[in-house]
Amino acid sequence: MLRTFEISGQTIVERSTPEPADQAARLAAASWIDAQDPTTDEREILGRFLSDELPESDDVEEIESSARYFVDADGIHVHSLFLSQSEGRHDTDTVAFILQHDRLITFREGDLADFRLLRMRARRHQVEADSPAALLATIFEQKVENLADTVEDIHFKLEQVSHLVLEDEEADLEDAIDRLAKLEDSNGKIRLCLMDTQRSISFLLRHLPARSPVRDTAREILHDLDTLMSHIAFLFDKINFLMDSTQGFINIEQNQIIKIFSIAAVVFLPPTLIASIYGMNFQHMPELALTYGYPIALVAMVLAGIAPYAYFKYKNWL
Repeated sequence: MLRTFEISGQTIVERSTPEPADQAARLAAASWIDAQDPTTDEREILGRFLSDELPESDDVEEIESSARYFVDADGIHVHSLFLSQSEGRHDTDTVAFILQHDRLITFREGDLADFRLLRMRARRHQVEADSPAALLATIFEQKVENLADTVEDIHFKLEQVSHLVLEDEEADLEDAIDRLAKLEDSNGKIRLCLMDTQRSISFLLRHLPARSPVRDTAREILHDLDTLMSHIAFLFDKINFLMDSTQGFINIEQNQIIKIFSIAAVVFLPPTLIASIYGMNFQHMPELALTYGYPIALVAMVLAGIAPYAYFKYKNWL
């Protein structure tokens, strides 16, 4: 799918999908071409604006800096990670940006929330940009804002887990560990996106014109990224603390159970010894001839069980 946007009055306006006959002319006039899962025919049309072929999915996912950030005859290439969400879990998707003098081309797979929000804002004429470079900076600025909102959401969920672990005596600690594991995974994906965005903005600053007004926006984005990275580090520390606390409480509960079994074994050991002695079948056992031998043995077993229990209570081991 190809979506086209034009700059009109320093705002981005989305144009309707053109007919195949008018598609080439509409793309040539566009300030931003957003290619989402383009077909073979659409890739051929986009190839008219590039000296090389549109990058394949495998090329976009390369992790080497030389493959993610470079400049060639087609313009400035930046491959940046964006946060996505599926079935309640966060993941990352790579978007390829090609910044040319008169247009911005984006290539991606799947419909990302950042781009949906940008299209919605464009329909309301809320996306200000006077050049493709300014539009690229706006996309990254919105990306950082959305990441900040996600960080706040994780912080809120972490506060709920903190109350569950540290204050709720009836808490399901196994469920708490599962929630902490998901939060840690999401926090790691956000940190990865933030680090990647830092590298992307730093690369753009090195290759944008010296007097470009976009540079000021890029520096502000870098400042916001530094702040978010500090907050992400705090969340990692808190997740690790809560994970250690949860595992500690689980160990305490398990130790309590083992303690009960250990005390029960010690309490019943002396009565068992007495019962074992008088369960022997030797012919000459003086106590067997006693009239009250049986009740005496019972009383001895009860006293033998009470004695260690009373000692444990005296030592405050129970």
